Amino acid sequence: MGAQNNPQSTEGAQSPPDLWDPLVRISHWLIAAAVIANGLINKGGGTIHIWIGWGVLGLLALRFVWGFLGPAEARFSAFLPDPRAAVSHLIDLVRGKPRHYRSHNPAGAIMVYALWACLVVVTGTGLYMTGAKSPITIAEEKAAVAAGDWSVLVKEDDDEGEDKSALGEAAEEVHEIAANLMLVLALIHVAGVAVESRVMKRNLVRPMLVGRNREK
Repeated sequence: MGAQNNPQSTEGAQSPPDLWDPLVRISHWLIAAAVIANGLINKGGGTIHIWIGWGVLGLLALRFVWGFLGPAEARFSAFLPDPRAAVSHLIDLVRGKPRHYRSHNPAGAIMVYALWACLVVVTGTGLYMTGAKSPITIAEEKAAVAAGDWSVLVKEDDDEGEDKSALGEAAEEVHEIAANLMLVLALIHVAGVAVESRVMKRNLVRPMLVGRNREK
């Protein structure tokens, strides 16, 4: 959800300039595009799907490092998950008097961590299902199979193969559930931004697009 003013400020405070740095903005939109592409467009298990999954893994790693090394508003310490504060913020929002925050508001922070958790599960199960093979290796194996060379798919041990098959099915189910949950959370996130922008009479999307929050 939205980026706002200093946690100690009130609803009449001035908007902070250049709130979101380029890395936060770029990683946010690239991950959003990846979620839409892999969740709604690309075929699961396809080469493009896997390439995008690896890209998301890299973006997540970069964002997590930035959570310790980035500017104040991008650090984890600026928006630690606090369920009680999140509920309080939602109540204030319903009353039309939400507080302003320097980084994500408490409800937005909970959403951010929930989305990150889903991304970690999706990418982790995706890696397991593909044997942590790189997209290049997988593409080469598919090309070999298409050419009639099935040796790349032969398992070393049948019993081990059965065990891996069972775990693979479980990983696939968890992967799908987490991916669907992530899409639902993303819709709730978008709705929350829209509602809060209206209540606060501020464009909360602008800071994530151009890095500057201006009053309407």
